[in-house]
Amino acid sequence: MNRLIPLAFTLIISLCFVQPTSAQKDINKLVQNMQDAMGGMKNYNNTKYIQWDFGKRKLYWNKWTGDVRVENPEANQVILVNINTLKGKAYENGNLITDEQKTTKLLQQAQKWWINDSYWLVMPWKLQDPGVHLSYVKTANLPDGHTADVLQLTFNAVGVTPENKYWVYIDQKEHLIKQWSYFKKYDDAEPKFTLAWDNYQKMGNILLSFNRSQGAGGPKNVVVKSDFDESLFTKL
Repeated sequence: MNRLIPLAFTLIISLCFVQPTSAQKDINKLVQNMQDAMGGMKNYNNTKYIQWDFGKRKLYWNKWTGDVRVENPEANQVILVNINTLKGKAYENGNLITDEQKTTKLLQQAQKWWINDSYWLVMPWKLQDPGVHLSYVKTANLPDGHTADVLQLTFNAVGVTPENKYWVYIDQKEHLIKQWSYFKKYDDAEPKFTLAWDNYQKMGNILLSFNRSQGAGGPKNVVVKSDFDESLFTKL
């Protein structure tokens, strides 16, 4: 699954009006209201360090530099990679891997893990990334009875699975994404899943959704800091 391109937030929007005129929405305003409700893009950009668990992996991310540490206990691996340059090193069973081909493969794998695992955490902040096309789909009722505006995300040559499609459901009252639907192919009529996006918690100066409803999946044990040990990204 999905994609995340850091540092740029250029709006690329394709409007698709499938509702009557009265239901057509200013997509930019919907996204702005959602991000404001989560603390604002400035505060997100000023957030320097995030760590979280996803599945059995643990990830550490310096947002300002692109340095990432991925701990993969299933293979007893620790991978230190800069997701912008793909430079780094990898350890297995506590030993530095010196085989260049294996190291390159692990660095690439760590980048893919980060793309997927971080998207489950910070997707609401990535709706206006380059290559992301937004369109307005419809309004829909949420499980709590609230009404949501549904936006569709498709992708143009971005991430590792650009053929994916998502629908995100933005609560009209709270202005927060409350659920999302994942389509494996952009022309699929039915999603592979629709899951809750809930349990928002204040982390630093922003809201993040994690430790979600049972069965909804997603990141756990999130930590946001401004001060952290830089050696996490250089040493085992």
